Amino acid sequence: MGYNVYVTRRLPQEALDMVRNACETVEINPEDRPLTRAELLDKVRARDGILSLLTDTIDEEVMRAAEGARGFANYAVGYNNIDVPKATELGLVITNTPGVLTEATADLAWTLLMATARRIAESDRFMRTGKFESWAPMLFLGADVTGRTLGLVGAGRIGSAVARRSRGFDMKVLYCDPIANEALEKELGARRVALDELLAAADFVSVHVPLNEQTHHLFGAEQFRRMKRTAIFVNTSRGPIHDETALVEALRSGEIAGAGLDVYEDEPAMKPGLADLDNTVLVPHIGSATIWTRTRMATMAAENLIAIVKGEKAPNCVNPEVYEKARGAKR
Repeated sequence: MGYNVYVTRRLPQEALDMVRNACETVEINPEDRPLTRAELLDKVRARDGILSLLTDTIDEEVMRAAEGARGFANYAVGYNNIDVPKATELGLVITNTPGVLTEATADLAWTLLMATARRIAESDRFMRTGKFESWAPMLFLGADVTGRTLGLVGAGRIGSAVARRSRGFDMKVLYCDPIANEALEKELGARRVALDELLAAADFVSVHVPLNEQTHHLFGAEQFRRMKRTAIFVNTSRGPIHDETALVEALRSGEIAGAGLDVYEDEPAMKPGLADLDNTVLVPHIGSATIWTRTRMATMAAENLIAIVKGEKAPNCVNPEVYEKARGAKR
């Protein structure tokens, strides 16, 4: 049977070759940009499956436009861009790419933590603009990392990987998570605490939770006020987890010392004033941006897509109840 699929953005070639070998008709967004809403609604029509990105909002309107499709393979570990309950209701399989980006994202969280603590971006600009005239005792004094307290909001795969990297810096680890991480407690002596206690004690607060109704604006003015004035905030999860306007004010007023961000509330835009602050390190959502990681994410998404269109159980389905629903309908 010849399958007809659509890929919403160009991906590493290995993944595209896999899809082309398994499907008769493969159309790929030829431009390196997100599709407009109108383009997305048009391109999903008459497809057997769609490989989507986190920049594609897959809501009921898009799902109904994709009438006849068996599902969407999302090229991301997070899937807050997809209305999963509606997909399940409509019998659509939704998949993601978990696990593969854990180490790369943990590496970036530490990159942001270290770069913000030691004022690397600010110092780099200073050097490049010819302002460095001589060594000085008070020039770009930053924050110590060794021996300090790391606070993790979320202790799943990525949060745990970030925690393990702290061993080389002899850090105390606190974490806030609905589920106790006994492995982390045993391995690192990490202690599970309430969010307020973590905010008051941590020198570095690193966020690793999924975006949902409970975590939207988990960090706002109140939470930044509870942090140490010397604390540094790092977010490599999803932008809307922090209230960016409140973060700008906290950074501007000195309520916290700095922030390292990979994600933004209104991505790709930044809230007014954020780009003007020297006490920030800002990067464009590159948590998984290594050659190996992005390639493996793509091949995993391709594997999911191929399984979806063939009617097989997808390896990384996030709504497995859709299969039970399909079996029940056949009885």
